[in-house]
Amino acid sequence: MDASAAEALERTTLRKVYMRLVPYCFVLYILCYIDRINVSFASLTMNKDLGLTAYIYGLAAGAFFWGYCLLEVPSNIILEKVGARPWITRIMVTWGLLSAATAFVTGPWSFFTIRVLIGAAEAGLFPGILLYFHRWFPQRHRGRVTAGFLIGLPLATAIGAPLSTAFLQMDGVMGLHGWQWMYLGEGIPTALIGISVWFFLTERPSQAKWLTIEERTWLDHELAMERREIDSVRTHSIWSAMGNPKVLILTTIFGGIGMAGVGLVLFLPQILKGQGMSNTQAGLLTAVPYVFGTIAMVVCGWISDRTKDRFWILTVTCACAVAGLVAGAILRDSLWVLAAFSLATVGFYGMKSPFWPLPSTFLTGPALAAGLAFINSLGNFAGYLGPIAVGYAKDATGSFEVGLYVLAGAAAVSTLTALGCALWMPLTATPIKLSPAH
Repeated sequence: MDASAAEALERTTLRKVYMRLVPYCFVLYILCYIDRINVSFASLTMNKDLGLTAYIYGLAAGAFFWGYCLLEVPSNIILEKVGARPWITRIMVTWGLLSAATAFVTGPWSFFTIRVLIGAAEAGLFPGILLYFHRWFPQRHRGRVTAGFLIGLPLATAIGAPLSTAFLQMDGVMGLHGWQWMYLGEGIPTALIGISVWFFLTERPSQAKWLTIEERTWLDHELAMERREIDSVRTHSIWSAMGNPKVLILTTIFGGIGMAGVGLVLFLPQILKGQGMSNTQAGLLTAVPYVFGTIAMVVCGWISDRTKDRFWILTVTCACAVAGLVAGAILRDSLWVLAAFSLATVGFYGMKSPFWPLPSTFLTGPALAAGLAFINSLGNFAGYLGPIAVGYAKDATGSFEVGLYVLAGAAAVSTLTALGCALWMPLTATPIKLSPAH
């Protein structure tokens, strides 16, 4: 096959795969993140109803990460063994039902318990979908694919903000609080849509009847070549993958940004409401920074694939997170705080596109499953610390300023680590080069 025909086959094959899988998984992740962050909007009225202080709210809301982090690696290993279709179905149905059940919590302890259970149910979805994509897309396409999928994350906030605050307006309907309607209205549809995963996802390219035989053969060949080239350097076990220095470095980068991002997202509606806004105004304006985050994610994914660079883009985006949080602490009593948090959000989400393709440059198979889950697990555990830090600082000082500086410090750790990688680990940032399609 000549070069032009090979390029045409690659374009048509990956266009089909992209349009079949990425938009669908994008919707799944929107549902996932809406169910994860709706607690921040519920807190506008729920905290008073349940008797939660800012610190107790941060502790309980962040308890999601207890179950999530504990079961993340086992969940992804199970997905590698049993397949994405049955396991992602199980994940979505159980967490959707538990999210809906949050409507019936009665105090701090029941709220804390249900958050732990939701985290345990959701564990494995994000790294599981990333692992699933690695079975379908060669390394050189993964920045854009990751961006196309992960724009569901900031868009979930942009969509979830007005949706959740609209549910809050149902306060008193059928004797339920508005926040109770919010949990029911957003959790039950997730469980129902989760059932569709069983019927829609195709496990591997060799099973894709919606591709031609030629397209299936080409894609299987490309992915097999990529795996062989990585394994020719070193084959990792599950345990050696989690102890690999590169995995630990990536975990540090993701952990700092995770702490900063979660700490902000769970308190942003309260920060805005503290300026005298109504619940609806605070909810709607919360969506603004995440529009910029969405744009940044797409742009950074495209640039990182075109330039074959990951770490320098990672460094710049992490630095944006630091600058935005510092500016947010300074401008916390002004509406200009939205511009500062928009810059921070560009950093939080722009870094994800170049970041998540990196583990697959040196891991394959079960080791990749474990590595992705390990990075995401510990990174999200750091995210658990963000709301605690902000809530504690707010109760102690009466202001969000100190908490925002703590979040900026966490993002600074990520920035410096990414900078070190850009200077001293250039080979890790370069995707593996494969031979032309045959």
